[in-house]
Amino acid sequence: MPLTRSLSMGSLSGLPLWDQEELPVEDLLLFEVAWEVTNKVGGIYTVIQTKAKVTVDEWGENFFMIGPYYEHNFKTQVEQCDPPNAAIKAALESIKNNGCQVHFGRWLIEGTPYVILFDIGAAAWNLDRWKGDLWNTCSIGLPYHDREANDSLILGSLVAWFFKELQDKPNVIAHFHEWQAGVGLVLIRSRKLPMATVFTTHATLLGRYLCAGNADFYNNLDKFDIDREAGERQIYHRYCLERAAVHCSHVFTTVSQITAVEADHMLHRQPDVVTPNGLNVKKFSAMHEFQNLHSMNKLKIQEFVRGHFYGHLDFNLEKTLFFFIAGRYEFSNKGADVFLEALSRLNYLLRVHKSDVTVVVFFIMPAKTNNFNVESLKGQAVRKQLWDTAQSVKEKFGKRLYEALLRGEIPDMNKILDRDDFTIMKRAIYATQRHTLPPVTTHNMLDDSTDPILSNVRRIGLFNSRSDRVKIVFHPEFLSSTSPLLPMDYEEFIRGCHLGVFPSYYEPWGYTPGECTVMGIPSVTTNLSGFGCFMEEHISDPSAYGIYIVDRRFRSAEDSCNQLTQFMFSFCQQSRRQRIIQRNRTERLSDLLDWRYLARVRRNHIQMLQTYCNQGFRYPRPPSVPPSPSASLHSTPHHSDTEDEDDHEPYDEDEEAERDRLNIKAPFTLGNCKRLSVGMLGSNKH
Repeated sequence: MPLTRSLSMGSLSGLPLWDQEELPVEDLLLFEVAWEVTNKVGGIYTVIQTKAKVTVDEWGENFFMIGPYYEHNFKTQVEQCDPPNAAIKAALESIKNNGCQVHFGRWLIEGTPYVILFDIGAAAWNLDRWKGDLWNTCSIGLPYHDREANDSLILGSLVAWFFKELQDKPNVIAHFHEWQAGVGLVLIRSRKLPMATVFTTHATLLGRYLCAGNADFYNNLDKFDIDREAGERQIYHRYCLERAAVHCSHVFTTVSQITAVEADHMLHRQPDVVTPNGLNVKKFSAMHEFQNLHSMNKLKIQEFVRGHFYGHLDFNLEKTLFFFIAGRYEFSNKGADVFLEALSRLNYLLRVHKSDVTVVVFFIMPAKTNNFNVESLKGQAVRKQLWDTAQSVKEKFGKRLYEALLRGEIPDMNKILDRDDFTIMKRAIYATQRHTLPPVTTHNMLDDSTDPILSNVRRIGLFNSRSDRVKIVFHPEFLSSTSPLLPMDYEEFIRGCHLGVFPSYYEPWGYTPGECTVMGIPSVTTNLSGFGCFMEEHISDPSAYGIYIVDRRFRSAEDSCNQLTQFMFSFCQQSRRQRIIQRNRTERLSDLLDWRYLARVRRNHIQMLQTYCNQGFRYPRPPSVPPSPSASLHSTPHHSDTEDEDDHEPYDEDEEAERDRLNIKAPFTLGNCKRLSVGMLGSNKH
C-alpha cells in the first residue's frame, strides 16, 4: 500500500515564530492527560516532558497535566503548591471531601507545568462500582486480573469526575494520550460534559502485539480479523477501550503517516491530522561544540573498550567505530534480528577487504540479570591498575629526566629506569594476559540459554575473537553515570558513538534516531518507522544528511538485511573528515524536530482546522559531494593516515551551513492557510 503524503506538522517547519498576542487563551483551559505524567515508563514520557516548555510558553497558567500519583515520583519531581485557578481548586477539594486523594504542584522539568496527580490506590475502593458504570454505559467489561486495565479505569473515572466538577467553566480542552488515559475520554463523552476532546495514539495495541508475534503485518493490514486477533491475545477489553476513545474524541491524531494507515485498519478511523513528535533542541553558541562533545565522550567509550577487551586489544582504537542500538527489549519489533544478521555479513566484508577498521557494537536493551559479571568488572580493574602503574613509572621517569636536565646532562635512557621499574611494568603486562575471549555481555543473564540476542550471537558466531572485525557488547541495563562499568548517561553515550542503528519493523515514531539527529550523530532507521517516513518526506537525499533509511516495507527480509549491511559497510569506508562533514549536516536537521517549529497555532476559540496546506518542503541534496559511499562511491576513499592530504573534496562549511539555514527558514509561505498546534489540537463542538 503506497503511503500518501501526510498532512503533518513537519510541513510547517520554517515558519516564523508566531505573535503571542494573537493567541486568545485567556478564557481557555488546556489539560493533557497521560499515564506518563511524572512517571517514566515509556516513550510518551519523552513526548510530554520535552513538549512542556513550548506548551507552557503558549498557554501560561492555563495549562495543566493530569496523571497517576506515585509517592516517590511526587517527592522527587514535584513542588507542591496551591492551584492558581479557583474553579480547579474547588473541583479538587470536592474530590478530596468524597474520600479520594489528589495532589497538585509544579513538575520540576523545563517549563515547570502544573500537574494534577490522582492517587489510584486511595480510590480503589470504588473499582467495582466504576466497573459497573463502564459496563452499563459502554458494555465493556474488565477482568479482575488485569491490573493495568483496572488502574486505567480508576484514573479515567477520577478524571471524568474532576471535569464534571469543572462543567461550569467554559472552553475546556482535554488532550488524552493512549488507551490508558482514554478511559477518561470515553466517560466524559458518555456523560455529555461540555468540553472539547483530543485523543492521540502513539501505537495501536494490536499493531504492537501482532508485530511481536512475527506477523507479516503491513502487507496484511486489510486481512486481519481484528476482534478475533484481540480475543486470542486476551486483550479484547483493552482494544475496546482504545477503539472507544478513538471514536469518542472530537479530534483524533497520531504521530506518523505509517501509524495513520495502521490506525485506519486497526481502529477504523482515519486520524484527522498527523502530529510528529519533537524534541527540545538546545542550540550551541559555538559552531563546533557538538563535535567537541563527540570527541570527549568517545574517549570515555574508548576507556571502557580498553578494559573490556584487555588481552585482546590488537585493534587500533583510533580506527574503531562505535555503533549502537537501544530501546525496549522487543527483539523483532526493534529490528535486533536483522541487525545481528547484518553485523555477521559486515564482519565478513571487512575481513575479505582486509579493512583496518574495527566496529564495536553496543546493544543497550534492559533484560533480566542478577548482577555484573566478574569478567567485565575484572577488565575495568585491570585497566585501572595498568593506568596507575603507567602513571607511577611516568612520575619517576619525569623526575629523573628533570633532574638530569637541570644538571645540564642528556640522561642515559638505559639508566633512567631501574630494574624495579622494569619489573613493575613486566608484572603489569603479565596481568593483562587472558585465556578466554572478551565477554559478549556485561551482566549475568538469568535466561542466558534462551535470550534472543545471545542465541543469535551464538548462531552467527560473533564471539569477539581476534579475527573478528565486528565486536559485540550486550549491556542489558539502561546506562547510568554511576555505573562501575560504563559510567555515562545515555545522552553522553550517544554523543560518543559514530552511528545509531535502529532497523525497526514496528516503530510508530522512533525517538532514538531523532535523539541521534539533534546531537549530530548519523543513524539508520526504516520506512516502517514514523521518523523514517518523516525524513523521507522532508529530505531529498536522506543518506547525505546522515539518515540511512532501510526499506523494510517493499523489500524481502533478505534484501533489507543486505541493504543494511551495505549502509554500514559504506559508513566504515568513510574517512574521518567525511564523518565530520556528515555530522555537521546531520545536526543541521535538528530544526525539523524542534517543538518550536512543530508547534504552529492560531486559536480562535479552538476551532478545528478546516483547510490543510498541502504544499510541502524537502531539503535538497547538499551542494557538496555527499559523504556516503552508497551515494557516491568514487568520491569516498578508504580510511588512511594521510586522508586529509589526499582528500580534495571541495567543502566550505560556513557556506553550506548558510544554505541549510535558508532551506530551514524559508521553505514556503502559508498564504491564507491556518496553523496547527502540537501543544493543543482541539474543537469546541460538543
